Amino acid sequence: MELRDYWTIARKRGWIIILVAVVAAIAALGVSLVIPKTYEATIQLSVNPGRADWGLSQATKELLRNFALNLKSHRMTQMAIDEAQLDMTTDQFLANLDVSDDSSNLSITLVAESHSQEEARLMAQTLADLFVREREAWNQDQDKSDRIEVSKVDDVRYVPLARPNKKINTLAGAIFGAIAGGIIVFFLEWLESDTLRTASDVEKATGSTVLGAIPTGGQAKAGGSRFHLPSWIDSGVLLFFLVGLVIGAALGALIVALL
Repeated sequence: MELRDYWTIARKRGWIIILVAVVAAIAALGVSLVIPKTYEATIQLSVNPGRADWGLSQATKELLRNFALNLKSHRMTQMAIDEAQLDMTTDQFLANLDVSDDSSNLSITLVAESHSQEEARLMAQTLADLFVREREAWNQDQDKSDRIEVSKVDDVRYVPLARPNKKINTLAGAIFGAIAGGIIVFFLEWLESDTLRTASDVEKATGSTVLGAIPTGGQAKAGGSRFHLPSWIDSGVLLFFLVGLVIGAALGALIVALL
């Protein structure tokens, strides 16, 4: 295809791409405004060996995963629920808790999510406090040189909004909507790839010069479409308009669900 052909397609079908992109962006923004907000509280624990010894340092690294396992236990979360007086079960607590360890800097990161900023803060802060106190009690029975200290790097001070991100969701909806619109246009052009639509198409196919053409129009145009639509609305255009609305809305909602 020549560049002129692409320009012709863009002029004829470009509105489909724009329509799907706009509808997907609006749908993503609308869903973002409707769904409940989710806040994320993060706190870090620092794990330090009692002495600068390679063997104890290696043992500390090996214990990080065990510490993370204990933090994500029903026992620990039930203690946190009782102390903070949270209205949830341990299963709900654990479903909204992420615990990760990093042996490179001997740290454990706790991330708690909730629809309430204060609840998210209490989940992370209380669980961290409980674990620190538990490790302090354990260390009392150990020789000072063999202790593995666990302390908070800092208390939870700020609980940011994690989801939904309206700007990112709207932009993603527009981008993926434009891609979906492009796919629709490609499909339509593929369906009409064997159709001779212009005089130049006829000349290319036959190798002859077109001397004249029969004007389009007729009784069907004058009297409206077979779907009883106004004469200025083409039934095919209306169909693609409705398809674009449905695809754009569905795509926008899907973007929010995935992000």
